[in-house]
Amino acid sequence: MKKKVVLGMSGGVDSSVAAYILKEAGYDVIGVTMTMIPKDEEFDEKEGGCCSISSVNDARKVAEKLDIPFYVMNFKDVFERKVINYFVDEYLQGRTPNPCVVCNKYIKFDEFLRKAEGLGAYYVATGHYANIEKDESTDRYLLKRAADSKKDQTYFLYNMTQYQLEHTLMPLYNITKDRVREIAEKIDLNVHNKPDSEEICFIPDDDHGKFIKNREPDKVKPGYFVDENGHTLGKHKGIVYYTVGQRKGLGIAVGRKVFVQKIIPEKNLIVIGDEDKIFKSKLYAEDINIIPYDNIPKDLEVTAKVRYSMKETKALVNPHKDGAIVEFKSPQRAITKGQSVVFYDGDVVVGGGIIKEVY
Repeated sequence: MKKKVVLGMSGGVDSSVAAYILKEAGYDVIGVTMTMIPKDEEFDEKEGGCCSISSVNDARKVAEKLDIPFYVMNFKDVFERKVINYFVDEYLQGRTPNPCVVCNKYIKFDEFLRKAEGLGAYYVATGHYANIEKDESTDRYLLKRAADSKKDQTYFLYNMTQYQLEHTLMPLYNITKDRVREIAEKIDLNVHNKPDSEEICFIPDDDHGKFIKNREPDKVKPGYFVDENGHTLGKHKGIVYYTVGQRKGLGIAVGRKVFVQKIIPEKNLIVIGDEDKIFKSKLYAEDINIIPYDNIPKDLEVTAKVRYSMKETKALVNPHKDGAIVEFKSPQRAITKGQSVVFYDGDVVVGGGIIKEVY
């Protein structure tokens, strides 16, 4: 008899096909949509977004079609505390957070797993594109890249613990996104051509600066753009509107292309300059999670990346203080405090952490 699994259903095609695959494999599948966005005027849920009412209805229809139980679970309070407040505070400190990394860590594979266990489930499952395998030689679970390299989501999942990996299923690990849509159409799921949701789920118009300004109007104040020598070049709207490496939307003309080099929150200043100054080779990260080992080995050779959309580069990782120093073999563009650096060994995710300093 197959074990019970609680599947997070967003109303999208990925989680819908994941439900179908698990049921076909003989699992006792329960579909759950997690509602996470607080209900008030500030959070006017975008139609079709991953947490919108229409997406809950889409998930319910898929569950009915597949003849699996379906529930809606309320995660609004913990999402507000762990994800939204963190997101706002990081921007106010001049950093650029990644809310999907934090949501996966605290909501989907922590709170959600606990709720699933309360329903008697051994597993949670998601529509993520990633692969979980057990290495029998080390008796450890590994997180590995998905077969579809264009959709691989391991960058957002590096925080997973051994316990979470043991109790998680990701049935899309070995199929492509195109194949997922083909399966959905073949079994007549109405979400087979539903577009992917790419915006931050709790920011309906994709304007994070306005979102933070609405929440903390007294903390978002205009300040000055300066060059690296401290000379004033113009005014900015507030540091939350900008990130390292940004060129567009600065609202300033200095006669040449300039980029955000550094954000100094304590002085409410933004340093701008030429693009070559935003390439760096060394960073310090904390909140480190390592998957194949108990601790970070000394002189750990990996490939690493500091942004989901970039390719990895060879790097050397060494434990340092409460985290790790990462030295890239070649300079990286716009390494940004608050983002995650993630380490790989071939297809295996070694781990990662939050960037605290850039050198």
